[in-house]
Amino acid sequence: MFQNDAFRALDRQECLRLLAKVPVGRVVYTRQALPAVLPINFSLDADASVLLCTSPDSDLVRAIDGVVIAFEADEFDAASRSGWSVVVTGQATVVTDPAEHERLSQAGPSSWMPLQDPVFVRIESEMVTGRELKGTPGTR
Repeated sequence: MFQNDAFRALDRQECLRLLAKVPVGRVVYTRQALPAVLPINFSLDADASVLLCTSPDSDLVRAIDGVVIAFEADEFDAASRSGWSVVVTGQATVVTDPAEHERLSQAGPSSWMPLQDPVFVRIESEMVTGRELKGTPGTR
């Protein structure tokens, strides 16, 4: 197999550390039997779950509650051809416990859109994978 020092897999802890540095990721799910991707702001909870805050009327909430989905976030520098990408795969559930909802209202993510009665969605970090590319500036 070809060995490349510019590419490496990231362990779970490093993936979570990188995720905590960026404010926006992408929810990857199925909508009407087709793949769908939605950019959304997020935060990580103490148990490493990905937390989303959205509208109770959102199609996203109906599509992902109780379903295994993927969440991806990344950061890249085109000039140096370097960056990283992390994917969290796990079951998504709407937070229904009143005490947990109150806690997340205070310490969880807030939507970048103005919302009345926001809904929190938790994505369990059952599988966390990532990779890093350490490139060098080059020409095309």
